[in-house]
Amino acid sequence: MKFIENKRSREAEAWLKKEIVEQKRRYRKIVAEQEALTPKRDKWIADFLQRIQTRGVHTHYDQMRKVRPEEIPVKPKRKFKVVF
Repeated sequence: MKFIENKRSREAEAWLKKEIVEQKRRYRKIVAEQEALTPKRDKWIADFLQRIQTRGVHTHYDQMRKVRPEEIPVKPKRKFKVVF
């Protein structure tokens, strides 16, 4: 397999390095915001799981079914992962 020869100018290389640094900074900021949401997110999930066990979920149009406790998945040991 042959690759196309590609030479970048110094300006392009400098711009690329600057962009990489800025993107990593933005990513770290997003991750920090998501980690700060962890206590709230855990509460939201607990509220949701409680609600579907007491109130139920819609199965069809106006029919609802309560979710039994044994149907609730066990919380994994790993950190909650948010995909961007």
